[in-house]
Amino acid sequence: MQIYIDGNWVGKEDAKISVFDHGLLYGDGVFEGIRIYGGTIFRLKEHVRRLYDSARAILLTIPMEEEEMATLLCEAVAKNNKTDGYIRLVITRGMGDLGINPATCSTASVIVIVDDISLYPEEHYTKGIKVITASTRRNSPDAVDPRIKSLNYLNNIMAKLEAQQAGCLEAILLNREGKVAECTGDNIFYLRDGVLFTPASDQGALKGITRDAVIEAAEGIGMETRATPTTQYDLYTADECFLTGTAAEMIPVTTIDGRSIGDGTPGLGTAKVREAFQALIQKEI
Repeated sequence: MQIYIDGNWVGKEDAKISVFDHGLLYGDGVFEGIRIYGGTIFRLKEHVRRLYDSARAILLTIPMEEEEMATLLCEAVAKNNKTDGYIRLVITRGMGDLGINPATCSTASVIVIVDDISLYPEEHYTKGIKVITASTRRNSPDAVDPRIKSLNYLNNIMAKLEAQQAGCLEAILLNREGKVAECTGDNIFYLRDGVLFTPASDQGALKGITRDAVIEAAEGIGMETRATPTTQYDLYTADECFLTGTAAEMIPVTTIDGRSIGDGTPGLGTAKVREAFQALIQKEI
């Protein structure tokens, strides 16, 4: 494995950052998780754009242009001989003094890791997963905009811990108004009467790239899609439900808070959307 850190390629054992890096000390930085399919980086342009938008939103200057970053990611895939895999691209504020003042960090650090990732056991993609609604609320959009994909995931981690303690793999996060935002690392969708719904992005959800690709795939097979405020009731009474994310891709949800969704098994609508999503991937590689 070859990992890129600030202009150098190093092995996994030698991939190190300073203990004074503000990404480590304060979660000050941004990142992207990106899929590789058939040797092609999926939606490379969209991921790089989102990274730079996140960086601009927190006044973080990335020490290379977007085109150079895209080239670097392609080089990382080639160096690691990955046909199918996952890229973790991390930008930290860089090394600075103790204390949160970002002005003490002279240059941002760029880290690129290419590896494999598997969030859920394969059987759950055919049988579905159980999720709960976390008591932890999603960070308010008027405090930290959810479109900023920052290194500080403590909010998500607290909800993930609740899920694990309840014997589940995922948890739903509500916003402060009690509307459904997203899960700890995935966007959420539900089907009712043939229409595909997902929480509106201004409700506290990350504007996911896989989310957008799934909407595109569903609309491509003639399915109506709506991004709308979503409640727990909407999920409990849905015909089908599934999660999407770069790492998770598409995974069915069969139980929420002890309630079976539909007949308690992954539905035909979910299968059709997943097939269309896979076809979209194949079309782009």
